[in-house]
Amino acid sequence: MTTQATLELIPAPNGPQRLQTETADAIGFEVGWDHAHHGLVPAPELLLEGTPIGQGWRAARAVFGRRTLAVQQATRQWLALRTQAWREGIAFECQQVTPHYLAQLRASHCPVLRTPLGGAPGQPDAAVFERLNPQAAWAAGNVVMMSRRAAAARAGVDLLETLRRARCAERSGENVEGLDAGAWWRLAALRACATPLPFQEAARLPLAVLPPNRVRLLNPAQGLQALVTLQFTAPGWSARTRALAALLPEHTVRHDFNLFIGSLAPRVLEAGPDTARLRRALEDAWLHERVQRRWQHFVLSLGEAATAALLERATADGLAAVRTVSHPLEQATDGWALAEGGRAPRASRARLPLRRAPALAAMARPAAC
Repeated sequence: MTTQATLELIPAPNGPQRLQTETADAIGFEVGWDHAHHGLVPAPELLLEGTPIGQGWRAARAVFGRRTLAVQQATRQWLALRTQAWREGIAFECQQVTPHYLAQLRASHCPVLRTPLGGAPGQPDAAVFERLNPQAAWAAGNVVMMSRRAAAARAGVDLLETLRRARCAERSGENVEGLDAGAWWRLAALRACATPLPFQEAARLPLAVLPPNRVRLLNPAQGLQALVTLQFTAPGWSARTRALAALLPEHTVRHDFNLFIGSLAPRVLEAGPDTARLRRALEDAWLHERVQRRWQHFVLSLGEAATAALLERATADGLAAVRTVSHPLEQATDGWALAEGGRAPRASRARLPLRRAPALAAMARPAAC
């Protein structure tokens, strides 16, 4: 005997449009179902008779009644993001991007503007979740919390344009489109974390912001940048950087590495023991010409294969100053829907079971300003 029933969705048109519609209907049904399972009600326009979210919500209400799950702020944010993704036709990876995962992304300050987060919804300093790579899904490693103002500044701006604006603001000393050079560089660094780039291009980008929690760095050059920079955020950095140097294959490359460390270390001493001040000093250090020159000379001499090997070896040997997990690119971008530009998949079910309650390119050089 089974407790499952089958719900018939409203028929969709024939042909390719039907496949896309069925996908949207299936996702909408799940979103409505999970709203009801947590005792929440979607927006009124989504509950109209015949809408996928309304169908899922009513079906779950019939199954669960008052037996709903506990709701926290992260749960509401999770359902709001899934609803937004459904409206926009963006893929949402639900296996890893859970309410618990979103709670781990909470931050006290905007990583771009460095201003405190916590304004009322709709205000410039309100905290919002954003996809680092707009051409990828809502998936683990591609989501970060920032201010609404920073999110509005980056809307519709690709990496090339972000870099152009950063360089323009840097040359002029004035804000460009409301942001200063540092903010544009931090936006560029965040976007690059989740964008596969040619090694030569990634190696030339300054790590103007340390990667927020759970962000995945897809480029080995940025991965090594982060691993080395984070050495300075914990005691014992001198011994760990010497151990990293010992892993390098040649004396000349080790010398280049030590010169790079020597250009970064004074920023640490100037910042003092305060953690927040130290992180900002390290981020700002990457915008100094000497640090950039020493870094590029070292990493371009090391090469792509050796950079990836050093990163993997250092992680395996426990030389990272913070907990670090190394993933192959295919695994790191699992569920990102990169081939589809982040759009929701087309294959779907036409008949949805009422479930039991669960147990619980190459990047061109930017033009001159």
